[in-house]
Amino acid sequence: MTAHKSGDPTTLNRLYGRAKGKPLRAGQQALVDNLLPQIAVPLEGPVTSALLFGDDRPMHFEIGFGGGEHMAGRADMLPSHGFIGAEPFINGVAQALTHVAGDNGASPPLANVRIHHGDALEVLARIPDASLSFLYLLHPDPWPKARHAKRRMMNDGPVDMFAAKLKPGGEFRFGTDHDIYLRHALMVMQRHTDQFEWLCDKPQDFQVRPGGWPETRYETKARTVYGHEVWYFRYRRK
Repeated sequence: MTAHKSGDPTTLNRLYGRAKGKPLRAGQQALVDNLLPQIAVPLEGPVTSALLFGDDRPMHFEIGFGGGEHMAGRADMLPSHGFIGAEPFINGVAQALTHVAGDNGASPPLANVRIHHGDALEVLARIPDASLSFLYLLHPDPWPKARHAKRRMMNDGPVDMFAAKLKPGGEFRFGTDHDIYLRHALMVMQRHTDQFEWLCDKPQDFQVRPGGWPETRYETKARTVYGHEVWYFRYRRK
């Protein structure tokens, strides 16, 4: 298969949609003001495990972590790994910070999480190639209208970058409850079979959430409130 033209990685996907919702509560604002600067990804320069965590450890990257439930759950499961999350929606960042801080004392703080409030692809571009053990894209904005398809994160340019940043044998996980996005994502990934192997032997492999894949509030709402089916995909970097 021929190489895919990805273009300038910093301009592959503009940020669309809202960046802020309802006003933050006082406790959330305090976390944004005080905790976020302590664990924020640097705005310039390479993004490495040594720089962020002070050692060489497996690194995970989550694009658009929503409220941070999945990222925090994975970080709690794997305390010796490093987790980087990027989210443009400040209310989501604030919610994730409550998990990092230890849910107001209900659980220990997470020392292995770093957060970027902003564009995920800008940070991903600064991670050295073949550095990530896992990369997550869970329930991205589907942009269901055909004229907005170029806004979807699952497109050739971003997927080329995902492949570049993952180690050989590293895993890309994608989840959605939107049937249009599902078909689009499968079509895109079919063009990248030279880079990724789909870890699927039977329908249950993508119809049932795998172990070690924490459920998010968004996913729970999609299933229980709207009655949506949710699909889970795992791809291994060749």
